[in-house]
Amino acid sequence: MRQREQSGQLSVQAIAGTHVVLLGMNLPKQACPGLLGFAIRRHDHTEGEVYWLSGYKTFESVEPHPAEGVSYSTRRHPIQGFSWSDFSAKPAYDYTYEIVALRGAPSHPDEAEKVEVNVRTETESVQGGVHHVYFNRGAAASQEYTRRFGDKRPEDVGPAAFEWLSRGVAEAIQGFIARATGPGWGLRVCAYEFTDDHVLAGLKEASSKRKVDVRILYHARNDAQKKANEKKIKEFGLDEICKKRNAKGLSLSHNKVMVLTKGGAAQAVLTGSTNFSEGGIYGHSNVVHICENSDIAGEYLWLWNELEKNEDKKVDAPVLEGRTPLPADLKTPGTTPLFSPRPDLGALEWYAQRAKEATDALFMTFAFGMHDLFQDAYRNGKAPLRYALMEQMSGPTKTAAQRKANEAKIIALRKMEPNKFAIGAMLPQGAFDHWLAERLSGLNVHVRYLHTKYMLVDPLSKNPLVVSGSANFSKASTEDNDENMLIIRGDTRVADIYLGEFMRLYRHFAFRDWLSQQSHPAEAEVSHLDEKDTWWKGYFGTSFASRQREYFAG
Repeated sequence: MRQREQSGQLSVQAIAGTHVVLLGMNLPKQACPGLLGFAIRRHDHTEGEVYWLSGYKTFESVEPHPAEGVSYSTRRHPIQGFSWSDFSAKPAYDYTYEIVALRGAPSHPDEAEKVEVNVRTETESVQGGVHHVYFNRGAAASQEYTRRFGDKRPEDVGPAAFEWLSRGVAEAIQGFIARATGPGWGLRVCAYEFTDDHVLAGLKEASSKRKVDVRILYHARNDAQKKANEKKIKEFGLDEICKKRNAKGLSLSHNKVMVLTKGGAAQAVLTGSTNFSEGGIYGHSNVVHICENSDIAGEYLWLWNELEKNEDKKVDAPVLEGRTPLPADLKTPGTTPLFSPRPDLGALEWYAQRAKEATDALFMTFAFGMHDLFQDAYRNGKAPLRYALMEQMSGPTKTAAQRKANEAKIIALRKMEPNKFAIGAMLPQGAFDHWLAERLSGLNVHVRYLHTKYMLVDPLSKNPLVVSGSANFSKASTEDNDENMLIIRGDTRVADIYLGEFMRLYRHFAFRDWLSQQSHPAEAEVSHLDEKDTWWKGYFGTSFASRQREYFAG
Protein backbone atom coordinates (compact mmCIF):
# COMPACT_ATOMS: atom_id res chain seq x y z
CA MET A 1 0.00 0.00 0.00
CA ARG A 2 0.97 3.63 -0.46
CA GLN A 3 0.09 6.40 1.93
CA ARG A 4 1.23 10.02 1.84
CA GLU A 5 0.85 12.50 4.71
CA GLN A 6 1.87 16.12 5.26
CA SER A 7 2.11 18.32 8.32
CA GLY A 8 3.18 21.88 7.65
CA GLN A 9 6.08 21.79 5.24
CA LEU A 10 7.19 18.24 6.10
CA SER A 11 5.71 15.33 4.14
CA VAL A 12 6.28 11.60 3.94
CA GLN A 13 5.15 8.85 1.60
CA ALA A 14 5.15 5.26 2.87
CA ILE A 15 5.29 2.40 0.37
CA ALA A 16 4.55 -0.83 2.21
CA GLY A 17 5.38 -4.25 0.82
CA THR A 18 5.41 -7.42 2.92
CA HIS A 19 8.70 -7.23 4.81
CA VAL A 20 9.79 -3.74 3.72
CA VAL A 21 8.38 -0.26 4.23
CA LEU A 22 9.95 2.48 2.10
CA LEU A 23 9.72 6.02 3.47
CA GLY A 24 10.23 9.07 1.26
CA MET A 25 10.51 12.37 3.16
CA ASN A 26 10.38 15.89 1.79
CA LEU A 27 11.02 19.42 3.01
CA PRO A 28 11.26 22.45 0.72
CA LYS A 29 14.81 23.65 0.17
CA GLN A 30 14.26 26.88 2.06
CA ALA A 31 13.34 24.91 5.19
CA CYS A 32 16.49 22.77 5.19
CA PRO A 33 19.20 25.08 6.62
CA GLY A 34 19.98 23.90 10.12
CA LEU A 35 18.46 20.45 9.51
CA LEU A 36 20.55 17.79 11.24
CA GLY A 37 18.53 14.96 9.68
CA PHE A 38 15.45 12.88 10.40
CA ALA A 39 14.63 10.66 13.36
CA ILE A 40 12.09 7.88 12.78
CA ARG A 41 10.00 6.33 15.52
CA ARG A 42 8.01 3.20 14.72
CA HIS A 43 4.77 2.34 16.51
CA ASP A 44 4.09 -1.37 16.09
CA HIS A 45 0.36 -1.62 16.80
CA THR A 46 0.33 -5.39 16.25
CA GLU A 47 2.90 -6.24 18.91
CA GLY A 48 2.43 -3.09 21.01
CA GLU A 49 5.99 -1.77 20.70
CA VAL A 50 7.25 1.78 20.21
CA TYR A 51 10.90 2.60 19.53
CA TRP A 52 13.25 4.75 17.48
CA LEU A 53 14.74 3.07 14.42
CA SER A 54 18.51 2.94 14.29
CA GLY A 55 21.40 3.33 11.84
CA TYR A 56 25.17 2.97 11.69
CA LYS A 57 26.36 6.52 11.09
CA THR A 58 27.12 8.81 14.04
CA PHE A 59 28.13 12.40 14.72
CA GLU A 60 31.90 12.29 15.17
CA SER A 61 31.83 14.92 17.89
CA VAL A 62 29.41 12.76 19.87
CA GLU A 63 30.46 9.19 19.02
CA PRO A 64 33.86 9.22 17.28
CA HIS A 65 34.45 5.46 17.57
CA PRO A 66 31.22 3.49 17.04
CA ALA A 67 31.23 0.06 18.65
CA GLU A 68 31.58 -3.00 16.45
CA GLY A 69 28.25 -4.35 15.24
CA VAL A 70 26.22 -1.69 17.10
CA SER A 71 23.59 0.57 15.52
CA TYR A 72 22.53 3.89 17.00
CA SER A 73 19.16 5.50 17.59
CA THR A 74 18.12 7.96 14.92
CA ARG A 75 16.88 10.21 17.73
CA ARG A 76 20.53 10.86 18.66
CA HIS A 77 22.20 10.22 15.28
CA PRO A 78 19.60 10.99 12.61
CA ILE A 79 19.22 9.88 9.01
CA GLN A 80 20.86 12.35 6.66
CA GLY A 81 18.86 11.49 3.60
CA PHE A 82 15.35 11.90 2.27
CA SER A 83 14.52 8.21 2.04
CA TRP A 84 14.75 5.34 4.47
CA SER A 85 13.73 1.71 4.44
CA ASP A 86 12.47 -0.35 7.35
CA PHE A 87 13.66 -3.88 6.55
CA SER A 88 12.37 -5.34 9.81
CA ALA A 89 8.66 -4.97 9.04
CA LYS A 90 6.43 -8.04 9.14
CA PRO A 91 3.55 -9.03 6.82
CA ALA A 92 0.03 -7.89 7.72
CA TYR A 93 1.21 -5.60 10.53
CA ASP A 94 -0.13 -2.16 11.40
CA TYR A 95 2.54 0.50 11.85
CA THR A 96 2.71 4.22 12.46
CA TYR A 97 5.93 5.92 11.40
CA GLU A 98 6.66 9.22 13.08
CA ILE A 99 9.13 11.34 11.11
CA VAL A 100 10.83 14.02 13.19
CA ALA A 101 13.14 16.70 11.79
CA LEU A 102 16.03 17.32 14.19
CA ARG A 103 17.67 20.71 14.58
CA GLY A 104 20.08 22.36 16.98
CA ALA A 105 23.46 21.00 18.06
CA PRO A 106 24.66 17.43 17.31
CA SER A 107 25.26 16.96 21.02
CA HIS A 108 21.65 17.87 21.85
CA PRO A 109 19.36 17.46 18.80
CA ASP A 110 16.01 19.21 19.20
CA GLU A 111 12.76 17.91 17.76
CA ALA A 112 11.27 20.26 15.18
CA GLU A 113 8.82 19.50 12.33
CA LYS A 114 6.90 16.21 12.66
CA VAL A 115 4.62 14.11 10.50
CA GLU A 116 3.04 10.68 11.01
CA VAL A 117 1.92 8.08 8.49
CA ASN A 118 -0.11 4.92 9.15
CA VAL A 119 0.40 1.80 7.03
CA ARG A 120 -0.55 -1.84 7.00
CA THR A 121 2.00 -4.08 5.36
CA GLU A 122 0.84 -6.43 2.66
CA THR A 123 0.28 -10.11 3.29
CA GLU A 124 2.29 -12.53 1.18
CA SER A 125 -0.87 -14.55 0.58
CA VAL A 126 -4.15 -12.67 0.20
CA GLN A 127 -7.46 -14.46 0.73
CA GLY A 128 -9.25 -14.21 -2.59
CA GLY A 129 -6.27 -12.43 -4.18
CA VAL A 130 -4.64 -13.33 -7.48
CA HIS A 131 -0.94 -12.97 -6.66
CA HIS A 132 0.99 -14.26 -3.64
CA VAL A 133 4.63 -13.15 -3.50
CA TYR A 134 7.42 -14.54 -1.30
CA PHE A 135 11.03 -13.35 -1.31
CA ASN A 136 13.71 -15.21 0.58
CA ARG A 137 16.30 -13.28 2.60
CA GLY A 138 18.87 -13.48 -0.20
CA ALA A 139 21.56 -11.87 1.97
CA ALA A 140 23.24 -14.49 4.11
CA ALA A 141 26.42 -12.38 3.93
CA SER A 142 24.96 -9.62 6.09
CA GLN A 143 25.43 -7.85 9.39
CA GLU A 144 22.18 -9.31 10.71
CA TYR A 145 23.16 -12.91 9.90
CA THR A 146 26.49 -12.42 11.67
CA ARG A 147 24.81 -10.85 14.70
CA ARG A 148 22.33 -13.71 14.96
CA PHE A 149 24.45 -16.72 14.08
CA GLY A 150 28.07 -15.61 14.14
CA ASP A 151 30.70 -16.90 11.73
CA LYS A 152 28.92 -20.18 11.06
CA ARG A 153 27.51 -21.87 7.99
CA PRO A 154 23.74 -22.48 8.06
CA GLU A 155 24.14 -26.24 8.40
CA ASP A 156 26.33 -25.66 11.47
CA VAL A 157 23.68 -23.42 13.04
CA GLY A 158 20.70 -25.62 12.28
CA PRO A 159 17.01 -24.96 11.55
CA ALA A 160 17.02 -21.40 12.96
CA ALA A 161 19.42 -20.19 10.27
CA PHE A 162 17.51 -21.91 7.46
CA GLU A 163 14.20 -20.50 8.68
CA TRP A 164 15.68 -16.99 8.78
CA LEU A 165 17.18 -17.35 5.30
CA SER A 166 13.97 -18.79 3.84
CA ARG A 167 11.77 -15.95 5.13
CA GLY A 168 8.68 -17.87 4.03
CA VAL A 169 9.83 -19.26 0.67
CA ALA A 170 10.31 -22.86 1.84
CA GLU A 171 7.01 -22.67 3.70
CA ALA A 172 5.23 -21.33 0.59
CA ILE A 173 6.45 -24.24 -1.54
CA GLN A 174 5.55 -26.79 1.12
CA GLY A 175 2.17 -25.15 1.64
CA PHE A 176 1.44 -25.26 -2.08
CA ILE A 177 2.20 -28.98 -2.20
CA ALA A 178 0.01 -29.54 0.88
CA ARG A 179 -3.00 -28.01 -0.89
CA ALA A 180 -3.28 -31.23 -2.88
CA THR A 181 -5.08 -33.09 -0.10
CA GLY A 182 -6.01 -36.42 -1.65
CA PRO A 183 -7.42 -38.38 -4.61
CA GLY A 184 -8.75 -36.12 -7.37
CA TRP A 185 -6.02 -33.57 -6.76
CA GLY A 186 -2.91 -33.32 -8.89
CA LEU A 187 0.48 -31.61 -9.07
CA ARG A 188 2.43 -31.05 -12.27
CA VAL A 189 6.05 -30.05 -11.69
CA CYS A 190 8.74 -28.64 -14.00
CA ALA A 191 12.17 -28.51 -12.34
CA TYR A 192 15.69 -27.50 -13.24
CA GLU A 193 17.41 -28.05 -9.87
CA PHE A 194 15.43 -30.78 -8.13
CA THR A 195 17.43 -31.63 -5.03
CA ASP A 196 15.88 -30.08 -1.90
CA ASP A 197 15.01 -32.78 0.61
CA HIS A 198 11.89 -31.03 1.90
CA VAL A 199 10.44 -30.50 -1.58
CA LEU A 200 11.09 -34.08 -2.67
CA ALA A 201 9.77 -35.48 0.62
CA GLY A 202 6.63 -33.34 0.27
CA LEU A 203 5.96 -34.60 -3.25
CA LYS A 204 6.66 -38.18 -2.19
CA GLU A 205 4.17 -37.90 0.68
CA ALA A 206 1.55 -36.34 -1.59
CA SER A 207 1.90 -39.17 -4.09
CA SER A 208 2.30 -42.22 -1.88
CA LYS A 209 0.29 -41.32 1.23
CA ARG A 210 -2.38 -38.87 0.03
CA LYS A 211 -2.72 -40.52 -3.40
CA VAL A 212 -2.34 -37.21 -5.23
CA ASP A 213 -1.67 -37.48 -8.97
CA VAL A 214 1.91 -36.13 -9.01
CA ARG A 215 3.94 -35.98 -12.21
CA ILE A 216 7.35 -34.36 -12.55
CA LEU A 217 9.43 -33.21 -15.54
CA TYR A 218 13.06 -32.63 -14.63
CA HIS A 219 16.14 -31.31 -16.40
CA ALA A 220 17.95 -34.34 -17.80
CA ARG A 221 20.48 -33.11 -20.31
CA ASN A 222 23.75 -34.97 -19.87
CA ASP A 223 25.38 -32.70 -17.30
CA ALA A 224 26.13 -32.42 -13.59
CA GLN A 225 22.62 -31.15 -12.78
CA LYS A 226 21.06 -34.23 -14.38
CA LYS A 227 23.22 -36.44 -12.18
CA ALA A 228 22.33 -34.48 -9.05
CA ASN A 229 18.62 -34.61 -9.89
CA GLU A 230 18.59 -38.33 -10.59
CA LYS A 231 20.54 -39.12 -7.44
CA LYS A 232 17.85 -37.40 -5.37
CA ILE A 233 14.99 -38.90 -7.38
CA LYS A 234 16.37 -42.37 -6.69
CA GLU A 235 16.98 -41.56 -3.01
CA PHE A 236 13.33 -40.56 -2.50
CA GLY A 237 11.88 -43.28 -4.70
CA LEU A 238 10.24 -40.90 -7.19
CA ASP A 239 11.31 -42.71 -10.37
CA GLU A 240 7.77 -43.75 -11.34
CA ILE A 241 6.36 -40.21 -11.31
CA CYS A 242 9.41 -38.46 -12.84
CA LYS A 243 10.08 -38.04 -16.53
CA LYS A 244 13.21 -36.75 -18.23
CA ARG A 245 13.08 -33.45 -20.08
CA ASN A 246 15.93 -33.63 -22.61
CA ALA A 247 14.49 -32.49 -25.94
CA LYS A 248 16.88 -32.20 -28.86
CA GLY A 249 18.26 -28.68 -29.27
CA LEU A 250 17.31 -27.64 -25.73
CA SER A 251 20.05 -26.24 -23.49
CA LEU A 252 18.34 -26.11 -20.07
CA SER A 253 14.96 -27.19 -18.75
CA HIS A 254 15.03 -24.07 -16.62
CA ASN A 255 11.41 -23.79 -15.42
CA LYS A 256 10.64 -23.84 -11.69
CA VAL A 257 6.91 -24.52 -11.81
CA MET A 258 4.20 -26.38 -9.90
CA VAL A 259 0.61 -26.51 -11.15
CA LEU A 260 -2.16 -27.49 -8.73
CA THR A 261 -5.09 -29.34 -10.31
CA LYS A 262 -8.42 -30.71 -9.10
CA GLY A 263 -10.42 -33.10 -11.21
CA GLY A 264 -7.93 -32.45 -14.01
CA ALA A 265 -8.59 -28.70 -14.03
CA ALA A 266 -5.89 -26.20 -13.12
CA GLN A 267 -6.45 -24.27 -9.89
CA ALA A 268 -3.24 -22.31 -9.27
CA VAL A 269 0.39 -22.13 -10.35
CA LEU A 270 3.62 -21.61 -8.41
CA THR A 271 6.45 -20.09 -10.43
CA GLY A 272 9.30 -17.58 -10.07
CA SER A 273 13.08 -17.79 -9.95
CA THR A 274 13.46 -20.25 -7.06
CA ASN A 275 14.98 -23.60 -7.91
CA PHE A 276 13.80 -26.55 -5.84
CA SER A 277 17.21 -26.83 -4.19
CA GLU A 278 18.82 -25.78 -0.93
CA GLY A 279 20.77 -23.01 -2.65
CA GLY A 280 17.68 -21.72 -4.46
CA ILE A 281 15.46 -21.62 -1.39
CA TYR A 282 17.93 -20.49 1.29
CA GLY A 283 20.92 -19.06 -0.56
CA HIS A 284 21.00 -16.40 -3.25
CA SER A 285 18.11 -13.96 -3.73
CA ASN A 286 14.95 -15.55 -5.15
CA VAL A 287 11.20 -15.12 -5.39
CA VAL A 288 8.28 -17.56 -5.34
CA HIS A 289 5.27 -16.13 -7.16
CA ILE A 290 1.93 -17.94 -6.87
CA CYS A 291 -0.90 -17.02 -9.22
CA GLU A 292 -4.42 -18.08 -8.22
CA ASN A 293 -6.02 -17.25 -11.58
CA SER A 294 -7.30 -20.56 -12.94
CA ASP A 295 -7.01 -19.37 -16.55
CA ILE A 296 -3.33 -18.50 -16.08
CA ALA A 297 -2.78 -21.78 -14.22
CA GLY A 298 -4.50 -23.52 -17.12
CA GLU A 299 -1.91 -22.12 -19.51
CA TYR A 300 0.84 -23.57 -17.32
CA LEU A 301 -0.94 -26.93 -17.27
CA TRP A 302 -1.00 -26.76 -21.08
CA LEU A 303 2.73 -25.95 -20.96
CA TRP A 304 3.47 -29.01 -18.82
CA ASN A 305 1.54 -31.27 -21.19
CA GLU A 306 3.35 -29.77 -24.17
CA LEU A 307 6.80 -30.15 -22.64
CA GLU A 308 6.04 -33.75 -21.65
CA LYS A 309 6.06 -34.61 -25.37
CA ASN A 310 9.81 -33.84 -25.42
CA GLU A 311 9.58 -32.47 -28.94
CA ASP A 312 12.62 -31.09 -30.78
CA LYS A 313 13.15 -27.45 -29.80
CA LYS A 314 12.70 -26.41 -33.44
CA VAL A 315 9.24 -27.98 -33.39
CA ASP A 316 8.19 -26.71 -29.97
CA ALA A 317 9.45 -23.11 -30.10
CA PRO A 318 6.83 -21.92 -32.65
CA VAL A 319 4.12 -23.75 -30.70
CA LEU A 320 5.05 -22.01 -27.43
CA GLU A 321 5.23 -18.63 -29.15
CA GLY A 322 1.87 -19.19 -30.81
CA ARG A 323 0.23 -20.13 -27.52
CA THR A 324 1.69 -17.14 -25.64
CA PRO A 325 2.09 -14.24 -28.07
CA LEU A 326 3.55 -10.92 -26.96
CA PRO A 327 0.91 -8.59 -25.49
CA ALA A 328 -0.47 -6.20 -28.07
CA ASP A 329 -2.32 -4.14 -25.43
CA LEU A 330 0.28 -2.31 -23.36
CA LYS A 331 -2.03 -0.54 -20.90
CA THR A 332 -4.98 -2.71 -19.84
CA PRO A 333 -4.47 -4.28 -16.38
CA GLY A 334 -4.10 -8.03 -16.27
CA THR A 335 -1.66 -10.94 -16.23
CA THR A 336 -0.13 -12.61 -19.26
CA PRO A 337 2.20 -15.65 -19.30
CA LEU A 338 5.07 -15.95 -21.79
CA PHE A 339 6.75 -19.30 -22.52
CA SER A 340 10.13 -20.14 -24.03
CA PRO A 341 12.06 -21.32 -25.99
CA ARG A 342 10.91 -19.10 -28.83
CA PRO A 343 12.05 -18.91 -32.47
CA ASP A 344 13.70 -15.48 -32.10
CA LEU A 345 14.50 -12.64 -29.70
CA GLY A 346 11.10 -10.97 -30.04
CA ALA A 347 10.27 -11.40 -26.35
CA LEU A 348 13.62 -9.98 -25.25
CA GLU A 349 13.13 -7.03 -27.60
CA TRP A 350 9.65 -6.48 -26.13
CA TYR A 351 11.02 -6.34 -22.59
CA ALA A 352 13.82 -4.00 -23.62
CA GLN A 353 11.40 -1.65 -25.37
CA ARG A 354 9.23 -1.44 -22.25
CA ALA A 355 12.36 -0.67 -20.22
CA LYS A 356 13.39 2.02 -22.68
CA GLU A 357 9.92 3.60 -22.57
CA ALA A 358 9.78 3.90 -18.76
CA THR A 359 8.93 7.51 -17.98
CA ASP A 360 9.58 7.75 -14.22
CA ALA A 361 11.79 4.89 -13.07
CA LEU A 362 13.19 1.53 -14.14
CA PHE A 363 14.34 -1.30 -11.85
CA MET A 364 15.84 -4.54 -13.20
CA THR A 365 17.82 -7.53 -11.92
CA PHE A 366 20.50 -9.27 -13.98
CA ALA A 367 21.91 -12.55 -12.69
CA PHE A 368 24.04 -13.31 -15.77
CA GLY A 369 25.17 -10.02 -17.26
CA MET A 370 23.27 -7.38 -19.21
CA HIS A 371 22.30 -8.05 -22.83
CA ASP A 372 23.03 -5.33 -25.40
CA LEU A 373 19.30 -4.62 -25.77
CA PHE A 374 19.10 -3.59 -22.11
CA GLN A 375 22.38 -1.74 -22.25
CA ASP A 376 20.68 0.38 -24.90
CA ALA A 377 17.70 0.93 -22.57
CA TYR A 378 20.02 2.15 -19.81
CA ARG A 379 21.99 4.25 -22.30
CA ASN A 380 19.09 5.84 -24.16
CA GLY A 381 16.01 5.28 -21.98
CA LYS A 382 13.57 8.01 -20.98
CA ALA A 383 13.38 7.35 -17.23
CA PRO A 384 15.37 9.82 -15.10
CA LEU A 385 15.93 7.07 -12.49
CA ARG A 386 17.36 3.79 -13.82
CA TYR A 387 18.42 1.18 -11.27
CA ALA A 388 20.02 -2.21 -11.86
CA LEU A 389 21.02 -5.06 -9.55
CA MET A 390 23.67 -7.39 -10.96
CA GLU A 391 25.35 -10.59 -9.80
CA GLN A 392 28.50 -9.41 -11.58
CA MET A 393 29.33 -6.95 -14.35
CA SER A 394 29.90 -9.57 -17.04
CA GLY A 395 27.93 -12.62 -17.98
CA PRO A 396 29.63 -15.92 -18.92
CA THR A 397 32.57 -15.49 -21.32
CA LYS A 398 35.15 -17.74 -22.93
CA THR A 399 38.15 -15.41 -22.61
CA ALA A 400 39.49 -12.80 -20.21
CA ALA A 401 39.43 -10.26 -23.05
CA GLN A 402 35.69 -10.80 -23.58
CA ARG A 403 35.04 -10.38 -19.87
CA LYS A 404 37.08 -7.18 -19.77
CA ALA A 405 35.18 -5.78 -22.78
CA ASN A 406 31.83 -6.62 -21.17
CA GLU A 407 32.86 -4.98 -17.91
CA ALA A 408 34.00 -1.85 -19.76
CA LYS A 409 30.49 -1.43 -21.19
CA ILE A 410 28.92 -1.66 -17.73
CA ILE A 411 31.47 0.73 -16.27
CA ALA A 412 30.57 3.24 -18.99
CA LEU A 413 26.86 2.86 -18.20
CA ARG A 414 27.54 3.30 -14.48
CA LYS A 415 29.13 6.67 -15.20
CA MET A 416 25.89 7.97 -16.71
CA GLU A 417 24.07 10.20 -14.23
CA PRO A 418 20.58 8.58 -14.46
CA ASN A 419 21.98 5.07 -13.82
CA LYS A 420 22.57 3.50 -10.43
CA PHE A 421 23.94 -0.06 -10.46
CA ALA A 422 24.78 -2.29 -7.50
CA ILE A 423 26.89 -5.42 -7.94
CA GLY A 424 26.73 -8.33 -5.49
CA ALA A 425 29.42 -8.12 -2.79
CA MET A 426 30.05 -8.70 0.91
CA LEU A 427 32.32 -7.53 3.75
CA PRO A 428 34.69 -10.44 4.40
CA GLN A 429 36.94 -8.30 6.61
CA GLY A 430 34.29 -6.05 8.14
CA ALA A 431 34.62 -2.31 7.53
CA PHE A 432 35.36 0.96 9.26
CA ASP A 433 36.33 -0.85 12.48
CA HIS A 434 32.69 -1.15 13.57
CA TRP A 435 31.12 -3.37 10.87
CA LEU A 436 31.18 -7.10 11.51
CA ALA A 437 32.93 -9.43 9.08
CA GLU A 438 30.44 -11.31 6.89
CA ARG A 439 30.55 -14.72 5.25
CA LEU A 440 28.56 -16.31 2.45
CA SER A 441 26.18 -19.14 3.24
CA GLY A 442 28.18 -21.57 1.11
CA LEU A 443 24.92 -22.87 -0.38
CA ASN A 444 25.66 -21.55 -3.89
CA VAL A 445 28.73 -21.83 -6.10
CA HIS A 446 28.11 -20.22 -9.49
CA VAL A 447 25.54 -17.55 -8.56
CA ARG A 448 26.39 -16.33 -5.08
CA TYR A 449 24.18 -13.29 -4.54
CA LEU A 450 21.43 -12.55 -7.05
CA HIS A 451 19.26 -15.06 -8.91
CA THR A 452 16.00 -13.16 -9.48
CA LYS A 453 14.82 -12.18 -12.95
CA TYR A 454 12.37 -9.28 -12.81
CA MET A 455 11.73 -5.85 -14.27
CA LEU A 456 9.71 -2.99 -12.79
CA VAL A 457 8.59 -0.19 -15.10
CA ASP A 458 7.21 2.92 -13.37
CA PRO A 459 6.29 0.86 -10.28
CA LEU A 460 4.88 3.82 -8.31
CA SER A 461 2.52 4.85 -11.10
CA LYS A 462 -1.15 3.92 -11.13
CA ASN A 463 -0.49 1.41 -13.91
CA PRO A 464 2.85 -0.27 -13.12
CA LEU A 465 4.42 -3.08 -15.12
CA VAL A 466 6.01 -6.07 -13.39
CA VAL A 467 7.72 -8.86 -15.35
CA SER A 468 8.91 -11.81 -13.28
CA GLY A 469 9.69 -15.49 -13.73
CA SER A 470 12.44 -17.98 -14.49
CA ALA A 471 13.94 -16.38 -17.61
CA ASN A 472 17.10 -14.33 -17.36
CA PHE A 473 16.93 -11.36 -19.69
CA SER A 474 19.26 -13.10 -22.12
CA LYS A 475 19.46 -14.69 -25.54
CA ALA A 476 19.83 -18.19 -24.08
CA SER A 477 16.73 -17.84 -21.89
CA THR A 478 14.70 -16.66 -24.86
CA GLU A 479 15.81 -19.05 -27.59
CA ASP A 480 17.47 -22.07 -25.98
CA ASN A 481 15.86 -22.88 -22.60
CA ASP A 482 12.54 -23.94 -21.15
CA GLU A 483 11.42 -20.73 -19.40
CA ASN A 484 8.34 -18.83 -18.29
CA MET A 485 7.54 -15.24 -17.35
CA LEU A 486 4.49 -13.47 -15.94
CA ILE A 487 3.70 -10.02 -17.32
CA ILE A 488 1.62 -8.21 -14.71
CA ARG A 489 0.12 -4.85 -15.60
CA GLY A 490 -1.71 -2.48 -13.24
CA ASP A 491 -1.32 -4.33 -9.92
CA THR A 492 0.04 -1.74 -7.49
CA ARG A 493 0.19 -4.22 -4.60
CA VAL A 494 2.49 -6.55 -6.54
CA ALA A 495 4.59 -3.61 -7.71
CA ASP A 496 4.99 -2.29 -4.15
CA ILE A 497 6.17 -5.68 -2.89
CA TYR A 498 8.72 -6.10 -5.69
CA LEU A 499 9.93 -2.51 -5.35
CA GLY A 500 10.50 -2.84 -1.61
CA GLU A 501 12.50 -6.02 -2.10
CA PHE A 502 14.51 -4.48 -4.92
CA MET A 503 15.49 -1.49 -2.78
CA ARG A 504 16.30 -3.77 0.16
CA LEU A 505 18.91 -5.60 -1.87
CA TYR A 506 20.04 -2.48 -3.73
CA ARG A 507 20.88 -0.72 -0.49
CA HIS A 508 22.45 -3.88 0.88
CA PHE A 509 24.78 -4.33 -2.08
CA ALA A 510 25.44 -0.72 -3.11
CA PHE A 511 27.60 0.05 -0.07
CA ARG A 512 29.44 -3.29 -0.27
CA ASP A 513 29.96 -2.81 -4.00
CA TRP A 514 31.39 0.68 -3.41
CA LEU A 515 33.74 -0.58 -0.72
CA SER A 516 34.96 -3.46 -2.89
CA GLN A 517 36.02 -0.97 -5.56
CA GLN A 518 38.33 0.93 -3.22
CA SER A 519 42.03 0.27 -3.78
CA HIS A 520 42.50 -0.53 -0.09
CA PRO A 521 39.07 -1.44 1.34
CA ALA A 522 40.45 -2.30 4.78
CA GLU A 523 41.90 1.21 5.06
CA ALA A 524 38.78 3.10 4.01
CA GLU A 525 38.06 5.91 6.45
CA VAL A 526 34.97 5.85 8.63
CA SER A 527 32.18 8.04 7.37
CA HIS A 528 30.42 10.15 10.00
CA LEU A 529 27.30 12.29 9.81
CA ASP A 530 27.76 15.80 8.45
CA GLU A 531 27.99 18.51 11.11
CA LYS A 532 28.47 21.44 8.72
CA ASP A 533 24.90 21.83 7.44
CA THR A 534 25.76 20.73 3.90
CA TRP A 535 24.39 17.17 3.58
CA TRP A 536 20.96 18.19 2.30
CA LYS A 537 22.19 20.45 -0.51
CA GLY A 538 22.84 17.58 -2.91
CA TYR A 539 19.16 16.60 -2.70
CA PHE A 540 18.02 19.65 -4.64
CA GLY A 541 18.53 20.92 -8.17
CA THR A 542 18.82 18.50 -11.09
CA SER A 543 20.84 15.76 -9.39
CA PHE A 544 19.94 12.08 -9.24
CA ALA A 545 19.47 12.48 -5.47
CA SER A 546 16.99 15.29 -6.05
CA ARG A 547 14.96 13.23 -8.50
CA GLN A 548 15.11 10.27 -6.14
CA ARG A 549 13.79 12.47 -3.30
CA GLU A 550 10.88 13.65 -5.44
CA TYR A 551 10.07 10.15 -6.69
CA PHE A 552 9.90 8.35 -3.36
CA ALA A 553 8.29 11.30 -1.55
CA GLY A 554 5.48 11.28 -4.06
